[in-house]
Amino acid sequence: MTRLVIISNRVSAPKGSESGAQGGLAVALQSALRQYRGVWFGWSGERTDHFTGDINFHRNDGVTTATVDLEDQDIDEYYNGYANRTLWPLFHYRVDLAEYERDFAGGYQRVNERFAETVQPLIEAEDVVWIQDYHMFPLGDELRKRGCENRIGFFLHIPWPPRRLLSILPEAQELVRRMFAYDVIGFHTQEWLESFLDFARLEMGATVADGTVTLGDRSVRVLACPIGIDAPEFAELARSVVARLTYRRMRDSADGRDMIVGVDRLDYSKGLEERFLGYERFLVEHPEERKEVFLLQIAPPSRGAVGSYQRIRNTLESLSGRINGAYADVDWVPIRYVNQGYGRDTLAGIYRASKIGLVTPLRDGMNLVAKEYIAAQDPEDPGVLILSRFAGAAAQLTQAIQVNPYSAEEMADAILTALRMGKDERIRRWRACMDSIEDQDIDWWRETFLAALMAADMPEASAAA
Repeated sequence: MTRLVIISNRVSAPKGSESGAQGGLAVALQSALRQYRGVWFGWSGERTDHFTGDINFHRNDGVTTATVDLEDQDIDEYYNGYANRTLWPLFHYRVDLAEYERDFAGGYQRVNERFAETVQPLIEAEDVVWIQDYHMFPLGDELRKRGCENRIGFFLHIPWPPRRLLSILPEAQELVRRMFAYDVIGFHTQEWLESFLDFARLEMGATVADGTVTLGDRSVRVLACPIGIDAPEFAELARSVVARLTYRRMRDSADGRDMIVGVDRLDYSKGLEERFLGYERFLVEHPEERKEVFLLQIAPPSRGAVGSYQRIRNTLESLSGRINGAYADVDWVPIRYVNQGYGRDTLAGIYRASKIGLVTPLRDGMNLVAKEYIAAQDPEDPGVLILSRFAGAAAQLTQAIQVNPYSAEEMADAILTALRMGKDERIRRWRACMDSIEDQDIDWWRETFLAALMAADMPEASAAA
């Protein structure tokens, strides 16, 4: 392989640049790009009056990024529309919030065609192409139509819904058919891989054998490959100057109380409303614990142009205000609700200062916050992770206290159990979770997927056989 070409909706600028978030995925992809002299292509996040296909190249820290600007109509229909008002809610099991508009589907197709037209000239004969996430289901097929014979892989970072749920999508069969343009498709969990196979087999007549699914003359290898974090790097981050200062600041502000922390993008899939109600149930059932604990919920806003996101923000503001009004005292409030984001080093200090990490999405692709919380803990005196069984991370972090986030009673019971858990049990549970995080880390994820992709037959070789 001469190069790796990564394609995603948004491109994170490399370290050393003034823009771009440095989340775990961005760090992993940048590492792969440096290793393989790669290019990272996607939307710049900027708007233009007329789409030109002009590419903005930037090189920093050994990584080349190539971005394009999109028109307002593209953003409204492709991103705010089909990606985030149709696919996102449906794939997170929120059928009640999914919207089906032909303009959305048309914009989604148009933007994927534009991406294919723009990136195809950048792809050299021996390159390996790795496409990321639900924004770009049809992109591999569009590249094939334009003569791209390279190995092309696709990784889905969100859940794949059950067969009957996916059938609600008007374009479901066409979407799945076009995914057979890929050579390898990756999912976080075996459950979601099997849901994909169920649809392909039962709705479309595909055959499945030895990790490969075949439809007509196209065969695709599928694998479950959960994304991880750089656990040693995050543990070191928790010992940084910023993290230590944050830890001290949080412990001082806690004034001897135990802190529960939740860190989530403001999204209805994260179960924040249910989390607040579960915490309120704990306050009601255990009044003796009220002034001994508080919940810090960090929830930076996202996708503000989408109505469902505006509604969840209003709901949470109202709910946190009601709970604080009902239970607070002059020297204590039960919920600190913060609508802004923080750097990873600051978050590492907050995680380390927290007695409980509360990660309770209604449905989540993986949830790296759960893994970062574990990695940030003091091995001699760790906190306790309470984790939704519907997060992708639940399949790996089996020693977390797992809960049904729809049950306020389970949530309240789990909080009490975590608060009263002895140090020996906390260490035992933390060690088991940390072992899993270290074994299947971000490098393992990247190398496992790329090994499968590089082992795939080139289309020419398949045809010759």
